[in-house]
Amino acid sequence: MEAKEILRNHIAQAASLTDEQFDYFFSHFKPQSYKKGETLVHVGRAVDCEYFVISGCLKAFFVNDEIKTYILQFAMPTWWTSDYAAMYNHTHATITVDCIANAEVLCLSSADRERLCSELHPLEHFFRWRTNRGYVASQRRLLSFMNNDTKARYEELLALYPQLYNLVPKHLIAAYLGVSRETLSRLYNNHR
Repeated sequence: MEAKEILRNHIAQAASLTDEQFDYFFSHFKPQSYKKGETLVHVGRAVDCEYFVISGCLKAFFVNDEIKTYILQFAMPTWWTSDYAAMYNHTHATITVDCIANAEVLCLSSADRERLCSELHPLEHFFRWRTNRGYVASQRRLLSFMNNDTKARYEELLALYPQLYNLVPKHLIAAYLGVSRETLSRLYNNHR
């Protein structure tokens, strides 16, 4: 499936656009290709766009002062990612977004997104819908961290996103769950 069709199907989950409206919307995206390990968002740099994943897998992460990595998000096909705090507040990035696997993405600038939302009401609805879903997912993850033990968080992740285990190295899943690689290996071996 081509990038345009993938995005069209994604948008159609929440908004109805005419062919002309969608073509106009799509014309604002810039297709970009990245290799495994390449960085899209760099800590300390300005962030002026968000990325819609067509293929591959990205990760958004933070490295603390003790050099411990915290994975905030994996972005698989039809997911969006960026450092949204930096993008919306016009500040420098505090997280990094890079490629776990070769990736094809569509880049939409913040300015274009805002203009499109003011011009096309269905797009404003779509982006609100998407933001609400992201907020709910973040809240669910936070509650899971506060409420569940490691085994329950692991099983929840496996149930919600089974495809992650084929796309993402185990040490990154461990970092997402906030556990050591060894703990994840024990959980993985006990779950099979």
